[in-house]
Amino acid sequence: MSDLATHLSGFLREHLPTSRNASQHTCDAYAYSFRLLLEFVAGKQKCKPSQLSISQINASTVMAFLEHIEGKRGNCPRTRNARLAAIKSFFRYLEYRMPACLDQSRQIHAIPMKKTDQTLIDYLTRDELNALLDAPDPHTPSGIRDRAMLQLAYACGLRVAELVSLRIDQFDTRNPATIHVLGKGRRERVLPLWKETVTAVKEWQKVRSQAGDQELFLNANGRAMTRSGFEYILAKHIAVATKKQPSLTEKRVSPHVLRHTCAMHTLQATGDVRKVSLWLGHASMQSTEMYLRADPTEKLEALAKRAPPGLQRGRFRAPDKLIAMLQAASH
Repeated sequence: MSDLATHLSGFLREHLPTSRNASQHTCDAYAYSFRLLLEFVAGKQKCKPSQLSISQINASTVMAFLEHIEGKRGNCPRTRNARLAAIKSFFRYLEYRMPACLDQSRQIHAIPMKKTDQTLIDYLTRDELNALLDAPDPHTPSGIRDRAMLQLAYACGLRVAELVSLRIDQFDTRNPATIHVLGKGRRERVLPLWKETVTAVKEWQKVRSQAGDQELFLNANGRAMTRSGFEYILAKHIAVATKKQPSLTEKRVSPHVLRHTCAMHTLQATGDVRKVSLWLGHASMQSTEMYLRADPTEKLEALAKRAPPGLQRGRFRAPDKLIAMLQAASH
């Protein structure tokens, strides 16, 4: 293997999980970032990714890659920053093992993170959500699986990584039925489930292949469902749901929008942002505050408690323009 392949393997297989004690989600995210980077660079260099050397991953190449994922893949600045963070972490790892690449590493570390806009989140209304949940065909194994996945993703506000990594033993059917979620940053949470969600998951278990991987949701080949697999499934059913709810055409529905939808519906039902934070498994309340900005309910309550300003009628005369200029200049 090339020097890049050797060091990258050690970084992903030993340094991250062992020395850094990084979670499996972090390791998977970093591995995916490097997969995109190496495929991009290999395409430019007209060679196989395994033939690339560390010297070919320089600052200008990384900048070109970042422009590519924003321009061609449509990634947002937040995703761009995540890819760049993975690359910087790898070169920090290299500094102690290959001192010769220290200058190259410093140039890559000098690439700035992009500022991200704090835009309002997208989420589905009740009618849009119901149209999506009804889209899968309940008479086919794939439709039964898809309905269970969508139900569980919404009911528990799961990240897509949490959803596809769920194992069979994390689903507890005892009354009340619960799901044990291994979340971001190794934060675990146990969530109770609605009867409708339990029924949907049990229906899937009846037709689920007993062979294959131990994850709860499998693809047609009996392997664990992937991120891209669930994204494809969601897009397919959004297309069907749009026929019933045309308003969906105005929204970009990603797997994370189901998590946002769960959060917004929970906030509207309880009025307590702390419960939303607990349900989603956020590390701090700061992460949950974005749902308050998107929900007009509390703003309306604040507006109702404030009296409109009382203005007295009067006669206003605009000052002479020259005198006004002289007054401003004298201060």
